[in-house]
Amino acid sequence: MSSTALLNILRFVLLLFVQIIIFNNIDFLRFINPYPYLLFILLFPVNGNKYALLLSAFLLGIIMDTFLNSGGIHTVACTLLAYIRPSLFRFSFGLSYEYQTVRINDNLSPERFSFIAISVLIHHLCMFVLEIFTSEYLLGIILRTIVSSIFTLILCILIIYLIKPSRR
Repeated sequence: MSSTALLNILRFVLLLFVQIIIFNNIDFLRFINPYPYLLFILLFPVNGNKYALLLSAFLLGIIMDTFLNSGGIHTVACTLLAYIRPSLFRFSFGLSYEYQTVRINDNLSPERFSFIAISVLIHHLCMFVLEIFTSEYLLGIILRTIVSSIFTLILCILIIYLIKPSRR
């Protein structure tokens, strides 16, 4: 088993564990929920197996739904994010993505920030639309998506740069 596969398995388990133990218990104003577990999907290697990413995202969502009793909303949001991730890479990075030279955990650049921000927004919008599932609460869906996305984005960036390997 390669070191990349081991790193991905460790990242999967660790992010899932931290999400379930710590971040699922955070609920600011009954409204703001952080979901940094989606970092697994964002940090999956660019040149990695796309089917492995889809399967891993599906498993990540299923496990989250099992612990939160949320009826499949995390599964759909994670699988959607994994499916559209190549398009988001193309949109944010352009030719750098085509040549497979993208690394998310390098220094924060506008391209990396836009990729992470758009990914988090799409994940949260999908999840909250499915959770509330009525147009009556459209303002609530938008507000909850924006506020939770900002909080999750800040946490994701902090986590990325706290665990970033140092270059010597």
